[in-house]
Amino acid sequence: MTSTGTGTGTGLRRTLGVRDAVVVGLGSMIGAGVFSALGPAARAAGTGLLLGLAVAAAVAYCNAMSSARLAARYPASGGTYVYGRERLGPFWGYLAGWAFVVGKTASCAAMALTVGSYVWPGHEHAVAVAAVVVLTAVNYGGIQKSAWLTRVIVAVVLAVLAAVVVVCLASGRAGAGRLDIGLPSGAGGVLQAAGLLFFAFAGYARIATLGEEVRDPARTIPRAIPLALGITLVVYAAVAVAALAVLGAGRLGHAAAPLADAVRAAGVPSLVPVVRVGAAVAALGSLLALILGVSRTTLAMARDRHLPAALAAVHPRFQVPYRAEPAVGAVVAVLAATVDLRGAIGFSSFGVLAYYAVANASAWTLDPAPRVRLVPAVGLLGCATLAFALPALSVATGAGVLAVGVAAYGVRRWAGRNAA
Repeated sequence: MTSTGTGTGTGLRRTLGVRDAVVVGLGSMIGAGVFSALGPAARAAGTGLLLGLAVAAAVAYCNAMSSARLAARYPASGGTYVYGRERLGPFWGYLAGWAFVVGKTASCAAMALTVGSYVWPGHEHAVAVAAVVVLTAVNYGGIQKSAWLTRVIVAVVLAVLAAVVVVCLASGRAGAGRLDIGLPSGAGGVLQAAGLLFFAFAGYARIATLGEEVRDPARTIPRAIPLALGITLVVYAAVAVAALAVLGAGRLGHAAAPLADAVRAAGVPSLVPVVRVGAAVAALGSLLALILGVSRTTLAMARDRHLPAALAAVHPRFQVPYRAEPAVGAVVAVLAATVDLRGAIGFSSFGVLAYYAVANASAWTLDPAPRVRLVPAVGLLGCATLAFALPALSVATGAGVLAVGVAAYGVRRWAGRNAA
């Protein structure tokens, strides 16, 4: 039986339309990743960067279509945690939820530290904790306030990115020859770049995890997810082309702040502070949406007793998971204050890909028609391929954390059987 939590006092309020749902997805995808992921991806793929972007977008599209179909069928908070549970069984739903909560909690801390590094270099941890506290409070005030703030953030970031693209492509220092596509690192380099860039696309999951808070989810979610993904792809492609045109793959791959270096190379150093502000705002947007999504999955898992039942409470006035949100915020704040999570980004990517692998496997069961099953099949294969193309340490760490979750699930089931 699906736990939608729509009963009196336990359900979330349906207030989001297509526009707000698209904005939430954009706030998650067009975030700090576009300011930082291009460098590592270019280092992995070299002149094959644009191919890596295309591969990441193709896998993300398959995942988005699978998620949209599932979210329309199961419009409850929790996303793939709910889909896996309903279509594949409780274990697979739990595994997806575990991968999402753990991986995205690490992503929250990484985004908070990104804010700190741009706002006050040398005091990253203090700024990161403050950002987590403030945005957790914003989310606590209700989903409409969160959507409004996300809309403002998306507008600012898009304006900054548009300025970067125009300045770079209009400068006399842009060279079409730098856009020639090659495979200096082979197919493995392109796949690794795709895995890194996929991390920046993964925000459309936030729309699915808000399934209990959108109006007419069977219509809204299938429209909002591909719209958000399509807009993001256009933006990322334009930014990647602009950065490559002025820096080339070699310089882009070794740039600590790729877009700041790009506008400087374009001969407009006065725009660098604007890019820094845009990066900080983008990271705040990602952090806001990430906390929102993790808290909703935590709520769904708590309803099914995979996490403490107290976290399933919904505030009677604000209609938000008022215990799950502060709990997630507290964990993220501790991580942001104490841990350097740069190396954990690869692990987070592994977790996100595992999460979407379960989503595609769940979508496979919706319709036996081969034509309909093609998209989830390609998505599942793509997730597995990109996950294991990540750096070896990221694969090992991600697999280890997933194994811990599996062990915890087994212990809980064993204890439950013995208690009975």
